[in-house]
Amino acid sequence: MTFLHEGGNPLNIQAIKKFRLVVLTLGLLAPGLLFFALPGLVLADSGKTKVLYHVDGKDPDVAKYALALINKHIEAEGGPDKIDIVLVVHGPALKLFEKETVDPVLRDKLKIIIDKGAQAEMCQVSMKLFGTPLEKLVAGFKPTEHPVAVKRIADLQKEGYLYIKP
Repeated sequence: MTFLHEGGNPLNIQAIKKFRLVVLTLGLLAPGLLFFALPGLVLADSGKTKVLYHVDGKDPDVAKYALALINKHIEAEGGPDKIDIVLVVHGPALKLFEKETVDPVLRDKLKIIIDKGAQAEMCQVSMKLFGTPLEKLVAGFKPTEHPVAVKRIADLQKEGYLYIKP
């Protein structure tokens, strides 16, 4: 059936009905497609879950808690071969990881997660501001890939890393 629109152009009712059906179908399918696509955003190329942990405060209990969470997270995923974890430390938290003054429990927790494959990065700008080179930090840290930790955090999130800040 064809009707004339205001300007004299033919208006095809069947075409409008088909268009509505396509829009409705896409609207119903989109959430399902998104459900299946989202997990891929947080999986590394190797199929590992990608997670970023962020520590920047000077409270040693929060830092210990973060490292305990990382350890539990590795276990919960089924082991180090199932998860890719990056720990980014910056700001006042740097002082917690200095070799000379580190809390032994904190040091041990860091060693455990590094031994399980977590990657620990210390902000380059923080090291410069606090006058603490990598050599004065507990073993296991490497400098952040970008000198500014928050930029590194943003880059990791762009790469699909889930963000956790205890």
